[in-house]
Amino acid sequence: MPSTLTERSAPPAAADPEKAAPRRRTRVFALPEARWAAAATVLFLLALPLQLTGAPAWTWAAPYALAYAAGGWEPALAGLRALREKTLDVDLLMIVAALGAAAVGQVMDGALLIVIFATSGALEALATARTADSVRGLLDLAPATATRLLDGGGEETVATADLVVGDTVLARPGERIGADGRVLDGRSEVDQATITGEPLPVAKEPGDEVFAGTLNGTGALRIKVERDASDSVIARIVQMVEEASETKAPTQLFIEKVEQRYSVGMVAATLAVFGVPLAFGAALTGSLLRAMTFMIVASPCAVVLATMPPLLSAIANAGRHGVLVKSAVVMERLGQVDAVALDKTGTLTEGTPRVTDIRPLPGSGVTEEELLALAAAAEHPSEHPLARAVVDAARARGLALPVAGGFASTPGVGVRATVDGRAIAVGAPARLVSGTEGAHTAVAAELEDGGRTAVLVVADDTPAGVLGIADRLRPDAAATVTSLTALTGTRPTLLTGDNHRAAARLAAEIGIDDVRAGLLPQDKVAAVREQEQAGRRVLLVGDGVNDAPALAASHTGVAMGRAGSDLALETADAVIVRDELATVPTVVSLSRRARRLVVQNLAIAALFISGLVVWDLAATLPLPLGVLGHEGSTVIVGLNGLRLLREAAWTRARAEGHR
Repeated sequence: MPSTLTERSAPPAAADPEKAAPRRRTRVFALPEARWAAAATVLFLLALPLQLTGAPAWTWAAPYALAYAAGGWEPALAGLRALREKTLDVDLLMIVAALGAAAVGQVMDGALLIVIFATSGALEALATARTADSVRGLLDLAPATATRLLDGGGEETVATADLVVGDTVLARPGERIGADGRVLDGRSEVDQATITGEPLPVAKEPGDEVFAGTLNGTGALRIKVERDASDSVIARIVQMVEEASETKAPTQLFIEKVEQRYSVGMVAATLAVFGVPLAFGAALTGSLLRAMTFMIVASPCAVVLATMPPLLSAIANAGRHGVLVKSAVVMERLGQVDAVALDKTGTLTEGTPRVTDIRPLPGSGVTEEELLALAAAAEHPSEHPLARAVVDAARARGLALPVAGGFASTPGVGVRATVDGRAIAVGAPARLVSGTEGAHTAVAAELEDGGRTAVLVVADDTPAGVLGIADRLRPDAAATVTSLTALTGTRPTLLTGDNHRAAARLAAEIGIDDVRAGLLPQDKVAAVREQEQAGRRVLLVGDGVNDAPALAASHTGVAMGRAGSDLALETADAVIVRDELATVPTVVSLSRRARRLVVQNLAIAALFISGLVVWDLAATLPLPLGVLGHEGSTVIVGLNGLRLLREAAWTRARAEGHR
């Protein structure tokens, strides 16, 4: 299928990424866990002021009872099922503690326990559902059908799942490519940012590889299928996200083992506190009261609150400054990182091509502004990202653009138009004037050696000048790399799907030595796992679908929010909402401050719990005093953790992170 100049037409509807990949998102209250947690919280807030203001008991007893039922029935049922399997978890222990508190008159304490655990379960369910939404939504990038070419010259529409290796498919302009394969005929430009993260569409011609789910440009391509749908790159990304997420399970298993041992120990201790005095002739009521007091003062409420307020306060503070940290676990893990890997396009750079060089050729008779105006006028009708960069540069200089006529575009080559009576061509130097060398060749080579894309401007069949176009480095990139190096003790690694020359140039500007370029998603995962296997805790910062598997595989994943793909935003543990890269070292430092407060709070909680338990066992601890000590410890650790809500906490973290 030969390539010909074609008149520009409106982009096909299929080119609309929103229509091509509808977003899936589970609503919060679509989850039963969220509805039960909300009901328990509302009932608790209804009963609490009635009790505190001295209202009759019947007015607040019923809402408290309903709060117990709404928030506690599910963990109680799960705990009973665990008992049937001869295991015991902390959730069931907390239900027992809540009921025990109610049995000795501390109804509010028990209800608060119920609300805390119900809310925690709802948040966990929501996070799981949203991640599943993102993984399923990725599959929508690949079209459901494709046009298969028949041996007799005809064509048929088939499901992409029915394509087999060896089939030939047709990708029309604006369509998403239906299978991984290789171009047999035709030329076009393919936007494959979903796979490689490259900021610009890539010219494709016979022999080049293409991927399912990528967006074809203005040309038509005949493609030979080389992989089954289940083995395509986009399908493997989904599989890798799921597998990498499952690799975090050993940590969860360790926590469950600790919970099991603690639960068994608590039950045994409570029974002993109740049974041993009875065996020596103590009164039933006194033994029961002592055991229930033990259950209250030894309950892990203080430990839970010792951990959560610092982390939640740090999350809230980070959120005010444009960093969305998805959970307290993530906030804690951020402070543990000791190695950093950074994506290039959209992370260290802005992800938008811009004109960096305007180089009129000797003897062309045009100035920089005239050269840019001619190129922008010719490119104005085009929808190509490079064309938009040229037009934006002309507008930024306030140049008046003549009206272009006879516009035509050749995929992979460039555009042609008539501007002020002159025949102007703008495009790839090797394609516009192939087989000839001159001053433009040396200029183009110089720009490309510097990591920029060279665009030749030809006026009346004579090269007039060369434009250099590149993705612009974020202003805070170099300072961020320096800060992360100081925090972790090692320089970050650059992981990118872009070419090595462009990657090396950018790395040299910002002080990165370890550069790994030309990577597909599975290569990024391998690079992360290589460092993880060496004992490092890797923080990965990325933005694209192609970064999602590595974000899931890393110890902690951070996504850039403005241009980040849905999958990257959902897979990542934290999101830089405002794309301020400098907040990454700040939030790492804030996490370390939060972890130090957690240690302080755990020490305070342990001191109170052990002191009250010893008092209850060695002497007679009055129930009101036990409740006062228990609640007092939670207030102290809670207020200590809330220190991180202050603006001064972020300021100090920023100072520590950017030393």
